Parts: sequence; C-alpha cells; structure tokens
Amino acid sequence: MTADPTTWLSVTRSGLYCVPGDFYIDPTGKKDRAIVTHGHGDHARPGHKTVLATAATGAIMAARYGADAIGTVQALDYGEVVEIGGVRVRLLPAGHILGSAQVVMEYGGARVVVSGDYKRRPDPTCPAFEVQQADVFITEATFALPVFRHPPDAQEIAKLTHSLRTFPERTHLVGAYGLGKCQRVIALLRAAGMDETIYLHGAMESLCDLYGELGVDLGPLAPAADLAKKDSGGKIVLCPPSALNDRWSRRFAEPVTAMASGWMRVRQRAKQGGVEIPLVISDHADWDELTATLHEVNPAQLWVTHGREDALVHYATTQGYAARALHLVGFDEDSA
Repeated sequence: MTADPTTWLSVTRSGLYCVPGDFYIDPTGKKDRAIVTHGHGDHARPGHKTVLATAATGAIMAARYGADAIGTVQALDYGEVVEIGGVRVRLLPAGHILGSAQVVMEYGGARVVVSGDYKRRPDPTCPAFEVQQADVFITEATFALPVFRHPPDAQEIAKLTHSLRTFPERTHLVGAYGLGKCQRVIALLRAAGMDETIYLHGAMESLCDLYGELGVDLGPLAPAADLAKKDSGGKIVLCPPSALNDRWSRRFAEPVTAMASGWMRVRQRAKQGGVEIPLVISDHADWDELTATLHEVNPAQLWVTHGREDALVHYATTQGYAARALHLVGFDEDSA
C-alpha cells in the first residue's frame, strides 16, 4: 500500500519537513539536518548542523558564509542515492544556477519531487533540468502568470551588444544578481562572440572566481576598480543592481544602464529603476515552462510554493490535477 505523502511530508513554519527522515528542505531557520537545493541566500541559510547538497552548493555556501557557519556538509552527486530514516533521497539538476538541484524522495511506495528554483532553457553555467515523474511535484511559481513569457536569451544579449556598437564611447553597466545571473550573462556574452575583458564590481569577483575553480570558464575578467574612466568607453561592467545609479557608477564614461532580470518584462519596474536597456533574462521558469513541466512530470498532486501560487494552482486544477498552494514564507525574488 502506498503511503500518502501528506502523512510523512509536512509544511511547517520553517519550511518542508520530512517526518521519517527528520530533515528539512531549504529551512528558514537553523536545523540539525537540512537539504539545501541551491546557494541563494533565501534557500541556503547558515547555522545548520548538517547539510546535504551538491558539492558546488556546499562550496558556494562556504564561500558566502565561511566554512564554520554551515556545519558538516555531505556532498551528493546528481543521481546518487542515500537513505535517511528509510527515505531514499537523490538530487537531480534543476538548471537554476551552478549546483542547483531538485530533491527526489521515495518513501512507502510514493515519490515526491521538490523542484527548488528552476528553469528549462539551456544555460552554459549549469546542468540542465531533468524531468522526473512523481506522485507529488512541489514547484516554485515565481513567474506563474501568462504575461511572463521570457524571450530567447540571445535576443536579449543582442540588445546589449547592439548598444555597445552604437555607443562605443560609453560604458555599459549591467545590473545582475551576483550568484548565477552574473555568471550566466557573462557566458551568454561569450556565446555571442565577445572575447574581450569583462569588468566586475568588487561584489562580483569572488563568486566569479569560484565558478572558475568549479570548472566554469568565463573568459577574461578584471576588477572594475582597475578601469580608468578615460579607458572605460566601450566596456561592459557587471555590478549589483543597487550600484547602477549610486555614486560608484559615476566613475565610468557616460554609463548606459542595463538590468538582467525576468522582472524586466514589467516595463514599470525598468522605468522606476532608470534602466535604459531592460534585459529579460531569468534564472526561473516562465509561464510556458512551468505549465509544460507540470504536464511532463504528470503528478497525482501539485503543491505550489513561493511566487504566483494561486494562478498556477488554478491552471493545474483546470487541467485535472489536484493542486494546492503551500504559502511558504521566507523566499525572495532578488535572483529572478
């Protein structure tokens, strides 16, 4: 007889809790045992006694928080199986950022897949999402509205390179989240044929170095601090979004501001941020990818976490799936 997942997987104030395995997935507070899907701060928090994650996620957490802040890390290869309290656990690629993983749990004849944050389009900086059929699929819903349909990445990067050719005397500042988005934008620029040095705000340097250490070649990079204003025309500089319009940006030649985020689909966000070149580049699945994934996984139940939960639940229900919103708290949208 198959065990009903609702009897062994609980939704708590700290996040998803597996009762027989006595572990949490991406808990919001310090726990004795945590499985961490990826290195973004709203999913990977310091202070856990033991962490199960991919080696890349463990390295990212150590780099961000210090090795002493994350306790014992058990690194798991994609597809490798461990048993925790009778629960068979394995990690599969999520395609979100380097090291990101879905959590697959099997217990009592039932299989539950927790997507973590994910996307479906190719990304040269991380392994692609792998579909795994499940009895229960627990999915994010960051961009779960039909208005969010991300254009091809190459099309968005072409907007940036076109501006660079049109205004060779101006520095192009690209705001991007420091973990995952920054490195992906660099990789996309390389794929578009840009071989020149790309410059980095100081906040971006260590994580780009770490990506290199973990085998992701980002090409020639240099600190933006080494770039004199008179030499900055025609250069691309990656920086945190908050730096686009602060005093730091004035060190460059007539800066053109760009921003890489799925939220750039919302014109008002771009206007409010003073962004001249909105780049709709997201590390999350868009509406079409979310709905296509639902049908590919074909779960008996869909549980929806942070984001536009109600819209995805409504869609799933119209398609004949049993669906519910979990209303988990503690997850933000900075990396979108």
